[in-house]
Amino acid sequence: INEYDDIEEGDLPEHKRSPPPIDFSKIDASKPEDLLKMSKKGRTLMVFATVSGNPTEKETEEVTSLWQGSLFNANFDVQRFVVGSNRVIFMLRDGSYAWEIKDFLVAQDRCEDVTVEGQVYPGKAAKKDAKGNKQNETKKKGDKKAANRANKSKQEL
Repeated sequence: INEYDDIEEGDLPEHKRSPPPIDFSKIDASKPEDLLKMSKKGRTLMVFATVSGNPTEKETEEVTSLWQGSLFNANFDVQRFVVGSNRVIFMLRDGSYAWEIKDFLVAQDRCEDVTVEGQVYPGKAAKKDAKGNKQNETKKKGDKKAANRANKSKQEL
């Protein structure tokens, strides 16, 4: 006999509950996100967001508090935890809403990026030339081979 036998399904710890059945007839195969949404229904899920512009922790607290308020007004019950000077976790009781919340967050002026289930979505404040920056960093580090390769490819053009 295990310690959870007498407990009703809804009162069990989340990892012990059986997942809700997925109705595959309602899933559009061309939208893998729909399957993810269905599989996360009723499950706690964390959404990570990065605030742009090197904010202080207090500034991140203020900006993300406004986001949380807007989400709350739209009937999304999310808990918010600031986990760095520019990072925040939104914890959702029902993970199937994660993608709607992601859509809201990436549209915010100070949102650099949002991560849901390991997938990173660039926000409105995403660095437009992220690829360019990486190349410049490589050159700054004194990686002459990379710089030479870049010069050769320019000459070939």
